[in-house]
Amino acid sequence: MGLSTKNKIKIEGGMSSMTDLVFLLLIFFIIMSIMSNDTTPLALPNPDTELPKMQTKVDPSVIITEDNRYVVMPGGDINAPMEFDEIKELVAGVVQNSEKLSLKIAGHKNADYEAVFQVLALCQANEWDPVLAYDK
Repeated sequence: MGLSTKNKIKIEGGMSSMTDLVFLLLIFFIIMSIMSNDTTPLALPNPDTELPKMQTKVDPSVIITEDNRYVVMPGGDINAPMEFDEIKELVAGVVQNSEKLSLKIAGHKNADYEAVFQVLALCQANEWDPVLAYDK
């Protein structure tokens, strides 16, 4: 008994579709390289331009700890953080005594966003400029 079939399944793939795909990609990259703009203007400083050595400091700052408590600097104790309601008047006094009406906000990486937003809202309500400090 001959049980073999005469119709065999071809396992090899067709190369014509692969060449079409490569041709389309080639056309795409040629068009994109022609359309790219290599003459983007950059405003770079001259090599002989002297850059400022030190930027102005923002003296008043609020540090947000890991457990969402606050330390007001200068004059605050990092070992004795306070609640938000306790720092409102203290921050207002520190910012009013500085030469600029700005407040530096530094937070622990595990602090809640809500803790940072409360200080930002305080800045907005008093029309202070918030300066967010972050570490790269």
